[in-house]
Amino acid sequence: MATMLNSPVRGVFGKQAPLRSARLAAIRPSRSSIRVAATAATDERLGFKTMRDGIKVAADETLLTPRFYTTDFDEMERLFSLELNKNLDMSEFDAMLAEFKQDYNQRHFVRNETFKAAAEKIQGPTRKIFIEFLERSCTAEFSGFLLYKELGRRLKATNPVVAEIFTLMSRDEARHAGFLNKAMSDFNLALDLGFLTKNRTYTFFKPKFIFYATYLSEKIGYWRYISIYRHLQRNPDNQLYPLFEYFENWCQDENRHGDFFSAVLKSQPDMVNDWAAKLWSRFFCLSVYITMYLNDHQRDAFYSSLGLNTTVFNQHVIIETNKSTERIFPAVPDVENPEFFKKMDLLVKYNSQVVNIGKMNLPEPVKALMRLPLLERMVAEVFQIFIMTPKDCGSYDFAENKTALVY
Repeated sequence: MATMLNSPVRGVFGKQAPLRSARLAAIRPSRSSIRVAATAATDERLGFKTMRDGIKVAADETLLTPRFYTTDFDEMERLFSLELNKNLDMSEFDAMLAEFKQDYNQRHFVRNETFKAAAEKIQGPTRKIFIEFLERSCTAEFSGFLLYKELGRRLKATNPVVAEIFTLMSRDEARHAGFLNKAMSDFNLALDLGFLTKNRTYTFFKPKFIFYATYLSEKIGYWRYISIYRHLQRNPDNQLYPLFEYFENWCQDENRHGDFFSAVLKSQPDMVNDWAAKLWSRFFCLSVYITMYLNDHQRDAFYSSLGLNTTVFNQHVIIETNKSTERIFPAVPDVENPEFFKKMDLLVKYNSQVVNIGKMNLPEPVKALMRLPLLERMVAEVFQIFIMTPKDCGSYDFAENKTALVY
């Protein structure tokens, strides 16, 4: 392990960062499908609570943890009604459905004997952060499965083509979540996804906010997975666990899902062509970018274990996601403005101090008072980022003078 972590790293993500400021049953774990051999001592040493042998208590829900979503399904039916929405380009959705039916990754997620052996070699703090990474990833994928599955069910009568696309996307998300949960079992833990379904808090988003958030989630997922995959191909000594070898094909699922939501947004012009759409577009971009930036910097040890520089990796992912998003959102933050990441780095600094206060052995009221000035500074920095001059952009399909556009 020490040799791997200290080995020379080649490639853009390993360089020193610039000093800016320094189907539910199909995936529900069962005793027969996921065999675990956890011991109470192991769980206590790593700091994890278990519901029963080998079944981990889900991490506490916070502002930065993956969420489960619900929406106004009646409004969704109206938005995808062929009678009510004449902007639906069914030829594009038909083509997408044909591609989803190909199921390119049907035989991709096949495990081998290297998984368990690799997990056994990961010990100490690195083992703990690997489990946390797998849990967050599994929860996020399972969240997508639940939402897409319900949309597929609710839209069957209104728009069978779009309904089937949602159902096939839920297939992909279920496959991802199951694969990740099985990976957790290599570390002698797993999630009870059925229990999560019934007991997790669901966040309500209006349909247009679901579209913004899921588009960004899928596209940023693509850039995260492909960037990690390419880095580890250049630096095989940092390939601590075989899961990452699956990321090249895996990320294409995320990309296809993002393209579908791009088509959905184009079918709802009022969501991408007025001043309110510009404000909401920037708001959701910043929400996703800031959440990832703070989350990943809190878990710098995980990315370091892969030979990644957390700051450089995050900035690359945000810049590339932003470029993709420019093709559909009417406005996005100017993430290549040097001031943008200076302010993001300040947020990391303040958030780190907030986290450290939470670890102090002091009464909660005292810690709350200590956090207050830091939270005020964080709010002020977020506001300063939001009012920075954005980039006006949008889909080629909505341009009045298409000949003047150059991609």
